[in-house]
Amino acid sequence: MAKIAIEDDQVVLRLSRAEKVEGLHGDLRAPLSALRGVDVLEDAMGAVHGMRMPGTGVPGFVAVGTYVDQGTRTFAVVHHGNPRGVRICFGGADYDDWVIGCADPDGVAASLSTPST
Repeated sequence: MAKIAIEDDQVVLRLSRAEKVEGLHGDLRAPLSALRGVDVLEDAMGAVHGMRMPGTGVPGFVAVGTYVDQGTRTFAVVHHGNPRGVRICFGGADYDDWVIGCADPDGVAASLSTPST
């Protein structure tokens, strides 16, 4: 399962080995200064839109990888076992947002809203 952390001046998305294979991508990093907001999602799978390029996607079951929709780049890590999740929005980073399914989206959102230094 993907893990989100703040390390130094970056937001880090650590992917499991399986997620790296599914998403054809390694761990992601974005500058903490690029963080624009965090939304708790009741339906993380429903928040993933656009054309998958590259990655793994089975509608309603798994969405892992890069999705592009009308100029917005999203990196998604959502599995059917975690219907809730977070959307982490960035400005001036490689991705406009990350959509991550997780067991405790409220806790993740709180940890990113008040990052410790």
